[in-house]
Amino acid sequence: MSRKKLNILLVSAEVSPFAKVGGLADVAGALPKALRAMGHDVRVAMPGYRMVVANKAYNVQDVYSKLDITLGWRHIESSVKRTLIGEDVPVYLICAPYFENSVDSKSIYVPGSEPYAFFGKAVLDMLRTVIPEWRPDVIHCNDWHTGFLPVYHHVYYKHDPVVGSAACVFTIHNLAYQGEFDPAILQDYGLPESLYTMDKLECYGRVNFLKAGIVFSDMVSTVSPTYCSEIQTCDYGCRLDGLLSYMDDMGRLRGILNGIDYEEFDPATDKYIKHHYSLKDLVGKSRNKKELQKSMGLPVSRKTPLIGLISRLADQKGLDLIKSVMPKLMKKDCQFVLLGAGDPAYERYFTNLQKKYPTQVRANIGFDAVLAQQIYAGSDMFLMPSRFEPCGLGQLISLRYGTIPIVRRTGGLADTIIDYRPDNPHANGFVFEEYRPSKLLEAIERAMDVYAKKADWDRLVRTALACDYSWNASAGKYVEFYRDAIAQQASAQMLSADAA
Repeated sequence: MSRKKLNILLVSAEVSPFAKVGGLADVAGALPKALRAMGHDVRVAMPGYRMVVANKAYNVQDVYSKLDITLGWRHIESSVKRTLIGEDVPVYLICAPYFENSVDSKSIYVPGSEPYAFFGKAVLDMLRTVIPEWRPDVIHCNDWHTGFLPVYHHVYYKHDPVVGSAACVFTIHNLAYQGEFDPAILQDYGLPESLYTMDKLECYGRVNFLKAGIVFSDMVSTVSPTYCSEIQTCDYGCRLDGLLSYMDDMGRLRGILNGIDYEEFDPATDKYIKHHYSLKDLVGKSRNKKELQKSMGLPVSRKTPLIGLISRLADQKGLDLIKSVMPKLMKKDCQFVLLGAGDPAYERYFTNLQKKYPTQVRANIGFDAVLAQQIYAGSDMFLMPSRFEPCGLGQLISLRYGTIPIVRRTGGLADTIIDYRPDNPHANGFVFEEYRPSKLLEAIERAMDVYAKKADWDRLVRTALACDYSWNASAGKYVEFYRDAIAQQASAQMLSADAA
């Protein structure tokens, strides 16, 4: 196959730094930069949220003032604006009434299916109308909000001279979120009712956007090799394990580990931390711990291990395990700093925990990008005992800052964290397997035992800092994934032509 440089459009409902709810935004913001550095022409499409368009720092430019989108019986007036990721990755903002009330990251996801059916079709119409001279080789869709784009591509545009020959790929960032709606939406959004079958869009009596993206894309990926295997089982497959096993058997499913932006997350240059450090000079690491203890109002102590947790407060993240082990953990000489928001019951629990243990616990409810960096840099250990974790970025960022992860062996955590053994020079964290409080506590206690041995702990910190989970390797795997999708799409077109 030709090794020509590719035209790639990445489509996502959230993209860092413009709009971020979770790890999807980090991937959508960092992967295009890595692909562009490899010489590919990468562009991004996202909704034109008010918070982005109105932000003068993003220097948003008008591109196309009136783009009429037909969605079933609706005619929706929209426009296209443009900004950049970094200096050279164009980002096209699809502006429409659906996104005008999105004034912050908490409000970018609006209820219902219509905004996302519109978004998928509008991206294709934007390519045909606004930049027809640029023809994508690959359209890369992400999560259920973009699941109807491959459907519209198949139904309306597979013979279009601009987008018809593009391969569609779809990445599952979290299978638990699928976008299920009443079957009546098909007719409402101009799609044939014949699509409502078990082998297409029907899923337990509902239309499923995520399934749509899987079925109608040429190739499908998810964000780590282990999660790719897990989602083909009943325990993790969220009722789509049979379909995903079929995709794997057909050679159309792949697990590609996420990376992180090593320019954004760099303890040697991070503007949010007071003391810079690196593998060559670790002095700043302990100084940042002291700064974090002081800012949190905790006793300053180098000998007391400080455990950090930055998380969405939800059962998926293993918070029930943490809650179970806290009474025993608080009897030890340790400190615990939390940053997160989510389930109100967990917010109340951690707030009350701080009141009960004021010299050991700080619960910061909400999200603060500056404090997050300070916790990554100032903590000794980083807790991620997830029930399931498609990839996880927290453990990758903590490694980058020499903060040792304590994780459960699942998903991307299993692919990135090697359990500590004194004779294993590649060990970079502490891992437990069974989803039980006692196993989490054992892992924390093992970490504390090693922490008490300064030479052993310093070696572990250096191993963590030496890990490379930048986008360099992962971006190359995505390029091969794209090329395979292009070959798959070309083969499907040939079969279709022969059948005709």
